[in-house]
Order: sequence, then structure tokens, then C-alpha cells
Amino acid sequence: MMSSSEHSANKVKIGLALGSGSARGWSHIGVIEALRDHGIEPDIICGCSIGALVGASYAANKITALETWARSLSLFETARFASLDTTLNGVINKERLQRVLTQFIADEEFTIAELQRPFASVATDLSSGREVWFTDGLLLDAVWASMSLPGLFPPVRHKKRWLVDGGLVNPVPVSVCRALGADFVIAVNLNGNLVGRHIDKPGRPDENKPVTHWSDKIPWPMSSKQESNGGAGDEKAPRVFETIAGSINIIQDRITRSRMVGEPPDILITPELADIGLLEFYRAAECIDEGKASVSRALPEIQRLLKTS
Repeated sequence: MMSSSEHSANKVKIGLALGSGSARGWSHIGVIEALRDHGIEPDIICGCSIGALVGASYAANKITALETWARSLSLFETARFASLDTTLNGVINKERLQRVLTQFIADEEFTIAELQRPFASVATDLSSGREVWFTDGLLLDAVWASMSLPGLFPPVRHKKRWLVDGGLVNPVPVSVCRALGADFVIAVNLNGNLVGRHIDKPGRPDENKPVTHWSDKIPWPMSSKQESNGGAGDEKAPRVFETIAGSINIIQDRITRSRMVGEPPDILITPELADIGLLEFYRAAECIDEGKASVSRALPEIQRLLKTS
């Protein structure tokens, strides 16, 4: 008979790679809950950007409280995170978001080593373009650096380097999970089928999209609607924020495709969230429910592969 220590040694280590995707990242909550409901508990958590935020909350055993708060967000509450800062370093109010992180992840002195399971996040060195892995140190530093999306947040200074969002180099950190010892990696990609979906199509209004856009609440000149400079009939040019969001979608889609070719996960989960805007955090319920549904679609394959691992 196999001893308990031998069984533990032979246990497949499951890694969960939670990808970047801003507001779509609330679906990570649904993915984690659905996996847990079917007895699949990741041994290693790696996240990028919003994936780092949700992953850290899960690793710190606060994800239930995070979900409750996320589901309570309204358009108005989300808009309150917009900053009135005129320095142009970013449009998100860092102080307000810092209070959220300390409430639903950990206090400012809490370290990654204090977590009950291995955790890592990915950031990008703004000077060299290299990816930076946070596997130790302060947990909130790891989250902040990973989600510092250019234009929304100022870069983070860490160990004499300026760091920005990890989604610029490794949107779905499968490689980090492998490096931390995962035998079986489940990856969640939030960047599928996004290119072009953020632009309003003329003559085809989206009936499910709120009349008031989140970005209209941002108190900066670039959020206002811009008229076309001509040549396209009555069509309006994409708003500046739509252009930024679309550019980020294109970058992350292309990088994700490239990284997946060289570093494929064992299971790829892709929630269908192409209609969720970059900052539509008030649509958490839709994202979480779709996260659960995406696991249900992949569950037979997950169970089959785990049995043979």
C-alpha cells in the first residue's frame, strides 16, 4: 500500500495561470469557484494584471469577499475610481484602489511567503521590455506592478526599475506556472476574439451596451466623443479611449497567440467576454457567470487529462 507521503509526492501539481484583461478578469472568480466545486484546487497560482489581483485574493483566502464587492459595483461606483489628477500619470485613483486591495487581498506589509500556496505575478520592465516575475516580497507590490496598465496607472518603481503591466509581455503566465513546479497547467485567456469588438459599428447599435459609457465618466478631455474629420459620411471617429482600449486588445491578443504556441497549457479556458469593455467593472455578475460556464465546457477534458497525468 502506498504511504501518505508517497501519495503526496506523486500528486500532480496543478498550476492556474490567470490572464490579463481588465474588467473581463472578474471571470477568474467564476473559474476558480467552478474548479473548486469539482474538487480541483490549484497548488500554484500565477497571474497577470487583473489575473494577479484575483489570484492574490484567492491565495489570501479572501476571494469570497472580493466577489461580493465586485457584484455590488454599479456604473456610478466604478466611475468614482476615475482620478481628477492633472499630472497625466494615469486616470485611476490609486488611493481609492489601494483601499480596495488592502481590504480584499492583504495589508501593505503582507508578503508572498506568508501565503499558503506558491503565488507569482508578472510585470514588464519599462526600460528593457523584459518580463519581471514576483515570487517573493510584498504581495501588494506584486499586484500593483503587474496591473499598472499604461494610461490608466503610473509605472511602479521597484528595485531601481520602472515596471508596468505584465500583459505587455506575458498575458497568460503559463511559463511562470511551469517554472514554479506545476505539472499540469490550466490557463485562462481573456483576450480571445477581441480585435475590433470595442469599436461601435455604424448603423448597428449594441442593444446590450449601456447608453452611458464608463469612459464618459472619466474627467479628462480625451474621453469626450470626437467628430470625424470627414470622408466617412456621418460616421464618428472612435473616441480616444476606444482607440486606446482597442490598441491594448490587439497587442494582448497577438502576444497571447504567440506565447501560447511556444508555451501551451494543458487546458486552455477562454470565457466568451468580447462584449465586455476594458473598464466595465460594473458587469462583474456577467463575467463571473461566464467564468463558471467556461469551466463547465472544458470540464470533461480537464477530468480526462487529470486522470491520465
